[in-house]
Amino acid sequence: MALSETTLIVLGVFLLVGCAVLVGELFIRLGQAALVGQLLVGVILGPTLFANVLGLSTLASVFQPLQFLATFFILLLAGMSITPQQIRATGLRASLLGIALFAIPFIIGSEVIHVLYPGLPWIEDLFVALTISITALPVLGVMLQEFDMLDTQFGSFLMTSSMVNELAAVTTFAILLQVYAHPTSVGLSIAAALATTALFLLTILAIYFLVRSLRQTRVWDRLVARFRASVRTREAGFALLIVLGFGLALYSQLLGLTYIVGAFYCGLLLTPETTGRREHRSISFVFDAITWGFFIPLFFALIGFNMNLRLIGLAWVPILTFIALALYALFSKIFVGAGLSRALGWPSSESLGAGFFVTSRGAVELAMAVILLDAGIFTTQIFTIVAGVGLLTTIVSPIGAKPFVKTMSTVRREREAQGRPGSPFEPAFPSGRAPVNR
Repeated sequence: MALSETTLIVLGVFLLVGCAVLVGELFIRLGQAALVGQLLVGVILGPTLFANVLGLSTLASVFQPLQFLATFFILLLAGMSITPQQIRATGLRASLLGIALFAIPFIIGSEVIHVLYPGLPWIEDLFVALTISITALPVLGVMLQEFDMLDTQFGSFLMTSSMVNELAAVTTFAILLQVYAHPTSVGLSIAAALATTALFLLTILAIYFLVRSLRQTRVWDRLVARFRASVRTREAGFALLIVLGFGLALYSQLLGLTYIVGAFYCGLLLTPETTGRREHRSISFVFDAITWGFFIPLFFALIGFNMNLRLIGLAWVPILTFIALALYALFSKIFVGAGLSRALGWPSSESLGAGFFVTSRGAVELAMAVILLDAGIFTTQIFTIVAGVGLLTTIVSPIGAKPFVKTMSTVRREREAQGRPGSPFEPAFPSGRAPVNR
């Protein structure tokens, strides 16, 4: 008996979330990150293996809104875990690392793509290089939380670098789309993309400084107290958070920066100082439960589900091209991340750990690849290879980082036993552990 589409959707979510949670727990017990198992669940249940057997092969487009919501919630959660004070503490070095983590793989990668695809137009070379040069901010945030490192200076530094990396990538993506659409006015396209990025950042800074000035005059405290006393709707603070998040996501989307940038910055603006400590604690509790209990396993399962890795094995998709591109995508990030971290004075364990952490790809890369496929810029062959590279590097990232996390945790315990600061990241951050936005 044929199942209705609604039944298939419920069945698909049931299998994806249920299996992702169970397999994620298994991988944690095996000493790996849960997201690795969650990704593999998606691959197994997707068109690569069992989607046709289970009747789920038609649900890829139906699941896109769910993937959007999952990405939105993860970015909000990542932003709420970082304070503006942490970003100021990491400062210029994190920004330079983030730009370099994008620019170096992107520039060299465009030449690698040109060698692998000699007949590809130069603008498409740049698009492919762009999609494999991004560090996935939500994936990195989940990994750092799983390894209990998001609230450290190390985690804050990597998150800030990844945020800069994504902002640089999104800006470049906007520029390339403008150039592709108007190839005769390259200068104007670049100027327009830079202007919209500057406008968005200035808007965020204006909101932040407005709230900060209101707090200094106690006006904000009175407004929060009045809201708390007058509003009777249950979990109204959580509702306002969602509305604000979607508003900033819509604003960044209208500016051509994609919704993920707005979602992250929304979380960044929500601190105990702006919302009130009691409200922030309540919002965080609800938000953590929803995101970790549902959206995170669903997010990684859907990443795997949306990939059909069978296409890589077809005769018209050169498997050697995929291998070469995957190796470049993996080692370019590891070498650049580890090398620059070492240049900043980090010990070897932190540097190599950082190199593996920043190799992860994910939502932004896939969102860009889907846009390029729909626009006819990417062929199915190129899209499949790009998606496969993203899957492989995202799986390798936590597996490679795990040994270095153990080393850093050992250093932390040794220092605490000696009565010294608990953070093992003193060469880069002598002030010790960063404040937590909780």
